[in-house]
Amino acid sequence: MSGPSQVKDVPIEGRAQLVEYLSSGIRAREDWRIGTEHEKFGFRNDDLRPPTFDGERGIEALLKGLTRFGWTPVTEHDRVIALTRDQASVSLEPAGQLELSGAPLENLHQTCSETNSHLREVRTVAEPMGLGFLGVGFQPKWRRDEMPWMPKGRYKIMREYMPKVGSLGLDMMTRTCTVQVNLDVGSEADMVKKFRVSLALQPVATAMFADSPFKEGKPNGYLSYRSHIWTDTDAARTGLLDFVFDDGFGYERYVDYLLDVPMYFVYRDGKYIDASGQSFRDYLDGKLPAYPGHRPVLRDWADHSTTAFPEVRLKKYLEMRGADSGPWNRICALPAFWVGLLYDDTALDAAWDLVKDFSIEERHALRDGVPKHALKLPFRNGTVLDLARRALEISAEGLRRRARRNGNGADESVFLEPMMEFAEAGITPAERKLELYHGPWQGDIDRVFREFAY
Repeated sequence: MSGPSQVKDVPIEGRAQLVEYLSSGIRAREDWRIGTEHEKFGFRNDDLRPPTFDGERGIEALLKGLTRFGWTPVTEHDRVIALTRDQASVSLEPAGQLELSGAPLENLHQTCSETNSHLREVRTVAEPMGLGFLGVGFQPKWRRDEMPWMPKGRYKIMREYMPKVGSLGLDMMTRTCTVQVNLDVGSEADMVKKFRVSLALQPVATAMFADSPFKEGKPNGYLSYRSHIWTDTDAARTGLLDFVFDDGFGYERYVDYLLDVPMYFVYRDGKYIDASGQSFRDYLDGKLPAYPGHRPVLRDWADHSTTAFPEVRLKKYLEMRGADSGPWNRICALPAFWVGLLYDDTALDAAWDLVKDFSIEERHALRDGVPKHALKLPFRNGTVLDLARRALEISAEGLRRRARRNGNGADESVFLEPMMEFAEAGITPAERKLELYHGPWQGDIDRVFREFAY
């Protein structure tokens, strides 16, 4: 959930322009990049509560502190709500979860280095403030009403709209953290193939990275409770997008889908106009009730495209959205998994072979079953673990063929090692934490903050 788009104010004349906007992301293979985003929960070391926005130990003070590292502040109504540096940004989720949206980088060695330097900068500023940060998929201790709200205009609109369309949308906003990767496409056909592979395998990523087994201090019955939350957030803008697997799918069909996703807002002159539940099609005709007589510009379309939350999202690139947040090595592993599968043709073919005969029912059974059962979910004659092991194998081969090496001669497949270990053991990060909770921690959830902080 980022801020307003930086796209220019070009008036939209018709639907073809919207298709053109999405397809303008097509790039030659040598220009493909990797953009990684991750979110994390802040907490005060003394009482483990999430920091508020205001105050000397607040999130705004932390953002201002980070400017010593060359970040430029972004303000809304004179409050610092984000930072930018080169092509990266640091922003806030609704309850102050801190997000790094990384720069588009050429290889995973750069990605992991970017993650580490960001976490080091945050630690440098946070430690004297008595703040720590934790990477997991769901807030393990605090109730929804104990979470602070950040003063961002779009969040106010979403906060009021969410309860009208689902029972868990406010939890999604305030109590979840994810890690995701944005990847390029080389043509419309390449986009379609990558979209289908990544949608079909997204539940496998959700299972492997499952790390949200606690809610309000106790086990919640799920391994990825974050993933479960999306099933009751807003059906009009979430889910598996079955139409992506239909014959003839392409940019035009995705534009039609986005046109049917209800709007949240129009951003004009530094203000958010509440258009929640209204239709972008009406806006195209100059008939938007919230902003009558006005027609959209391309920036409105770019903003609107960020308010759909399917498991894989198409902007000018594809965005993988299925994984719980985690420690630094899994922030590096998630982009590695998808780059290995999607940026090498042989791997992409092998991944498509793995999923191409999944029925619509099977895809949904995977999506619906992994939040609770993760790798142990039965699938055909085996389990999701079998799929995960095969997908990891294909990804590792793809990364080895890419042969992007660091100074020590290691290729990018080294970043898959933490996931290989979990797959070998047949368990998830969530199950490892549950073992600690029931064992050495003796039911004390506070230990998760002490032992898993960055």
